[in-house]
Amino acid sequence: MPTKPSKELETFVNPHPERDYQIHIRIPEFTCLCPKTGQPDFAELALAYVPDRACIELKSLKLYIWSFRNEGAFHEAVTNTILDDLVRAIAPRYMRLTARFHVRGGLYTTIVAEHGPRPADPIDAP
Repeated sequence: MPTKPSKELETFVNPHPERDYQIHIRIPEFTCLCPKTGQPDFAELALAYVPDRACIELKSLKLYIWSFRNEGAFHEAVTNTILDDLVRAIAPRYMRLTARFHVRGGLYTTIVAEHGPRPADPIDAP
C-alpha cells in the first residue's frame, strides 16, 4: 500500500516527562505553493521543542509536512499553521518552528514562530 500525505499527527507517550529535554527535528524538504503564482516554494524547517506528556511520531510528521506540497500558502501563514497543529497535537512545554524559505526573486524569507515560555537553556536550531 503506497504512503500518502496526511494531516493526521500521531504521538507517543514521552518516556521521561519528569525531565526537561529538547528534541530537534530538521526537515530539509518542505514545499508548498505560492498563493499568488502557483509556483513551488521550498524551505528547510527546524523544529525544536521541550515535550510535556507526548512527543510527535516522526513518520506521521513526515506525511503531515508532505500534505502541504500542493497547497497555496504565504510563508507566514503556513509556518504558524504548522506550529499551531503541532502544539494542538502534543501540548509541549515549549516549541519553536523556524522556516527558512529558499530564494525567490532575490529574496530569502525566514519565519520564526514560538509557543510557550522559553526554556532556561537556549534552544539552538539543529
